[in-house]
Amino acid sequence: MTKKKKRKSSHNKISNLTNTILSILKKDRNQTFNYKQIAAKLGVNDASSRNQIIKKLQQLKAKQEIEEVDRGKFKAIINTEYHIGIVDMASRGSGYIISDDFEDDIYIASNNMNKALHGDEVEFYAYKRRKRGKIEGEVTNIIKRAKSEYVGVIQIHKSYAFVIPDGNKMHTDIFVPINKINKAEEGDKVLVSLEDWPEKADSPYGRVLKVLGKPGEHNTEIHSILAEYGLPNEFPYEVEDYANKIDLEIKPEEIAKRRDMRKDLTFTIDPKDAKDFDDALSFKILDDGLFEIGIHIADVSHYLQEGTVLDDEAYERATSVYLVDRVVPMLPEILSNGACSLRPHEEKYTFSAVFKMNDKAEIKDQWFGRTVTYSDARFAYEEAQAIIETKTNNIPKEVSLTGKAYQADQAVADAVLKLDELAKIMRRKRMGSGAISFDKVEVKFNLDEEANPVGVYFKTSKDANKLIEEFMLLANRKVGEFIGKQKKTFVYRVHDEPDDSKLAALQNVVGRFGYKLNFKDRKSVSSSLNNLLKDVNGKKEQNLVDTLTIRTMSKAEYSTHNIGHYGLAFDYYSHFTSPIRRYPDVMAHRLLQHYLDGGQSVSQDAYEDKCNHSSNMEYLATKAERDSIKYMQIRFMEDHKNEDFVGVISGVTDWGIYVEIISNKCEGMVSVRDMKDDHYEFDEDHYAMIGKNSKNMYQLGDEVIVRVKNTDLVKKHLDFNLIGKHEA
Repeated sequence: MTKKKKRKSSHNKISNLTNTILSILKKDRNQTFNYKQIAAKLGVNDASSRNQIIKKLQQLKAKQEIEEVDRGKFKAIINTEYHIGIVDMASRGSGYIISDDFEDDIYIASNNMNKALHGDEVEFYAYKRRKRGKIEGEVTNIIKRAKSEYVGVIQIHKSYAFVIPDGNKMHTDIFVPINKINKAEEGDKVLVSLEDWPEKADSPYGRVLKVLGKPGEHNTEIHSILAEYGLPNEFPYEVEDYANKIDLEIKPEEIAKRRDMRKDLTFTIDPKDAKDFDDALSFKILDDGLFEIGIHIADVSHYLQEGTVLDDEAYERATSVYLVDRVVPMLPEILSNGACSLRPHEEKYTFSAVFKMNDKAEIKDQWFGRTVTYSDARFAYEEAQAIIETKTNNIPKEVSLTGKAYQADQAVADAVLKLDELAKIMRRKRMGSGAISFDKVEVKFNLDEEANPVGVYFKTSKDANKLIEEFMLLANRKVGEFIGKQKKTFVYRVHDEPDDSKLAALQNVVGRFGYKLNFKDRKSVSSSLNNLLKDVNGKKEQNLVDTLTIRTMSKAEYSTHNIGHYGLAFDYYSHFTSPIRRYPDVMAHRLLQHYLDGGQSVSQDAYEDKCNHSSNMEYLATKAERDSIKYMQIRFMEDHKNEDFVGVISGVTDWGIYVEIISNKCEGMVSVRDMKDDHYEFDEDHYAMIGKNSKNMYQLGDEVIVRVKNTDLVKKHLDFNLIGKHEA
């Protein structure tokens, strides 16, 4: 018996040999391979394995899946159409490819990923599985890696180390030779760069670029969030040095080139903790009864000259990043908080959109160009809101920036009230045209001096916020329209119509709460979405429905190809009003001035590339901002471990239920393994977890009571124990 077993083990059958050979030949489909080369790739050299390979090659040749180009040399017969797509990695190394060539995502088994990683642009071929009849695919070539740097925790051995990446989208660890650990110590959080992935290696090889600190420490985790998305946390010395040497003086010869609006009543309205003020409003009553309203934007392009290290850095960043405890600015502080900030009682270079408007908010005339302005006053939103609510210039003490009773100038108060009146008319018109009103609640934190979260509050949009929003939308729309109608290359902010399948999925969920959507035409869709958002306002399911509704929307992005903005119901829309924190606005300023000077239309392809870069950087910044909120929510919940919270079930999966706490919007997961009162099974049709014996049901939107089980700052994961249903 023993001898037989030994003999059998020396003739092991090579598993999955057909697919493996085809994969080797198809990956290098212009090369020929003999049996020895294939054996070498498989890492086998015994006679049995070689014979299996020779036999399989002949079988595949007979089936006309491969061809013998020369004696003993084989090549794949390509009767497969190859496609391009983006990898969306799932757990355990399998995933999907999102491709324009297919309506549904294409499943890729882990053994067909062929070293592709999450977000990579890949070439693949698709085939129909005989048993399941479903289309699957195999990656044949990696066209472009999504990223080459990862954040993770290092584990050091005697002559090598491994970095275990953060997050669940990177399915492999990274091998680091001991001479490339860059002084990292066991357990450090590090930034590692991929350098190579040898043919036979299970893991890619890398080197440590930077030691970020000890996991769980505040600065380590914040810097890790930035590093994960390739975002900087400081300016290079040469950029700061260049910015510090810019001449910031307001000069008579420059004023002479601009429209002088320093005598017009001008003021800013911003959050009370704002450090940069990139927009201001001016207001003047004309002799003919019209109102002249100026939307004045910091003239960043005056200081940010093309071809400089400062401009290169701003372009690469493309946007400021707003984390919970800090801002990572697009421009150095001397510009963002200094020369380009429209601070009160200071003259500034500005780029303006000036409108003559009647009492019905109808535009009778418009002007665009460079100006010089002087800000007479600075208001926090709370102060402007107090003027609107009391219809007086006497701002209540409790909303004053200084903590003292602050008497606004009567002319300024009157201007605020008239602008509020006009803004409300413009908003009504916009909503009547099919705009969608997203007033999603924003979670904010009160932080102590060590950046510990000591409280949570919700930011809501009031009349003062909407006043500024409407006039910024007006400037953005009219600038886009002004250039768009000239048919010249410009930078637009575009937003496509929502996808029908996503709308249908939304209806499935909101139907659970008794809401119904109307998909008859574009206007009825936007109207019913607005009604939905209005109906859920203040209800337990509001945040869930708000979030799901936003997810049905297409992603707004920058493009030179104008398709309009669905969410705002505008045919033309650009970003003109925030050049301190958005590079596309800088591009819009430059192009607008170029065309005002009589310049020819610029290269559309060159600007489309810049638009794509800006959209990508905005996406990364948004992900970093969300991660920082999630991190801070988990830190906040660390101090509330023994408390019970009422939450709403915000998601149901086969591995558990997600619960969002009503009082602070923190979301965590209850694992199905921890639901021990019964054996629970996921019911996909009802978005529910149902007990096998008791038939007890936990369904999307149900209110439940939870208690914190575990807080993981490193993985940014919050686990709850389920106490039971909440009886209202």
